[in-house]
Amino acid sequence: YDTLTIGDGGEVGDPKTVLQVLTGSFVPDLIVSMSNQMWLHLQTDESVGSIGFKVNYKEIEKESCGDPGTPLYGIREGDGFSNRDVLRFECQFGFELIGEKSIICQENNQWSANIPICIFPCLSNFTAPMGTVLSPDYPEGYGNNLNCIWTIISDPGSRIHLSFNDFDLESQFDFLAVKDGDSPDSPIIGTFTGAEVPSHLTSNSHILRLEFQADHSMSGRGFNITYNTFGHNECPDPGVPINARRFGDNFQLGSSISVICEEGFIKTQGTETITCMLMDGKVMWSGPIPKCGAPCGGHFSSPSGVILSPGWPGYYKDSLNCEWVIEAEPGHSIKITFERFQTELNYDVLEIHDGPNLLSPLLGSYNGTQVPQFLFSSSNFIYLLFTTDNSRSNNGFKIHYESVTVNTYSCLDPGIPVHGRRYGHDFSIGSTVSFSCDPGYRLSHEEPLLCEKNHWWSHPLPTCDALCGGDVRGPSGTILSPGYPDLYPNSLNCTWTVDVTHGKG
Repeated sequence: YDTLTIGDGGEVGDPKTVLQVLTGSFVPDLIVSMSNQMWLHLQTDESVGSIGFKVNYKEIEKESCGDPGTPLYGIREGDGFSNRDVLRFECQFGFELIGEKSIICQENNQWSANIPICIFPCLSNFTAPMGTVLSPDYPEGYGNNLNCIWTIISDPGSRIHLSFNDFDLESQFDFLAVKDGDSPDSPIIGTFTGAEVPSHLTSNSHILRLEFQADHSMSGRGFNITYNTFGHNECPDPGVPINARRFGDNFQLGSSISVICEEGFIKTQGTETITCMLMDGKVMWSGPIPKCGAPCGGHFSSPSGVILSPGWPGYYKDSLNCEWVIEAEPGHSIKITFERFQTELNYDVLEIHDGPNLLSPLLGSYNGTQVPQFLFSSSNFIYLLFTTDNSRSNNGFKIHYESVTVNTYSCLDPGIPVHGRRYGHDFSIGSTVSFSCDPGYRLSHEEPLLCEKNHWWSHPLPTCDALCGGDVRGPSGTILSPGYPDLYPNSLNCTWTVDVTHGKG
C-alpha cells in the first residue's frame, strides 16, 4: 500500500528511469544511479502508517557500484567497486554463509545481489580445542520457536570448560540446558533462563551438549559463551577476570591462583585465592572463578578512592537506585573530582549532598555531560544518589574522592575552569581570585570569587562556555561552535557578528 520509488535522473516519475520500488521491510544494500541525479517518490494510502525510512546518500565515481560493506562476522576479498569488479565473501570460523558467495558490479551500477549474512548455525558440532557458541543473531535477539543443539567434542580423557560472557533470555520461557554427554538423556549440569549471567561450568566427560529452546513470543539479547578444553590432571584456564589482575599461570593439580579487583571494583563472585584440587574424585578449582564488578552503592571510609557507576567500564543498567556514603575523619572535608561523566540527559541523574544522607543540603544534581571540575563538602560526610529510568543507558561515571584538611583561616582550592585560567593563589579569608577563558570561550560570570568567613567561596566556580552567537571584537580572535570540543547540541541557529577597526577588513 505504501511505496518508495527511486529513479535515475532529474525527471520525477518517469517510468523509464525507475531503479527500485520499495515496500514492506526488505531493502537492498545500495541503489546507485547512472547519472548525477536521482529522485525519490513516497506514495502512501489513507490508512496505517509505519516507521518509514532513513536514507543516506553519497556521491561516488562514475561507473561504480559503491562500497556494499562487509557482513558482520564475515570476511571480504576484493576492494574494487567499479563495473565488472567481483567481491567474494566467507564467514569467520563457526558461522554459516546465507546468500551469494560472490557478487559482481554490473554495467547498470547495481551489484548483482545483496552482500550475504553470516549466521551462527542452530545445529553444529565443535571439535576445535577452544571456540565460541552464540545464540542465533546474537546480540540482536534470537527470534522465536527455536530448538538449537550444539555439541562440543574434545579428545577422550580431556574435559570442557564453559565461560559465560553474556546471557539474556526471556525469563521462564526460553531455556539453555547444558548436558554432560552427547545424547538427549545425558545428565544435566545446569539449566539457565533470565538475564543473570551464569557462573563457569565444567564437564565431567569429553563431550558437552548445549540445548537451546525459545518459545513463540518475545526474545532477549541471547548468549555469548566461550569454551576451552583441558587435561584430566589440571583445572580449566580461568582466564583473566574483567576489571581484575590475576596472579599465577599454573593450572595443574595443587597449584593456586589469586585474583585482585582493580580500584573501585569489588568481588561479585568467589574468593581472592582458588586452588586446583581433587574433590569427590574430580580435579576442580576449590571455588567459583572470581568476578569483579562496580557496586551499586556502599560506605567508604578510606582516605581516598574511586566510585564507579555499576557496570563500568560498560554501560550502567536501567532502573537503578544506588547510594554511596563517603566518611572522612572529623575535622576533614571531602574533595570529589570527576574523571568521566556521561548519563542520559534529563533522565539518569547523580545527586551529591553535603552530609551523610538524602536530607543533607544538595551540592549539585548532574546529568548529561556537564559537571564541575570538582566539589568539596563542608563537613566530613558526602552522600551520592544515582537514579536511572527504565530505558537507554550510557557510559556512566568515574569519580575520585579524597579526604582533605580544612584550614581555619582559608577556603579550599576552588579549582580552575575547563578551558580557563585562574589569577590569584591566596585562598585565605577575605582574599579573591579571578578567572579568564581561552580564546573563543566566555566566562559564565565575571565577578571574582571571595573567600568568606564560613570558609566558602562567594560563588560557584565559573565555567568557560562556547556560546551560540554574539558580537566579536578585537584585531584577532577565535569563534567556536557551542559546546566545543564536545558535540554541539541539536536545533541551533547561531549568528556571530565580527567587528574590527574602521578601515580594516
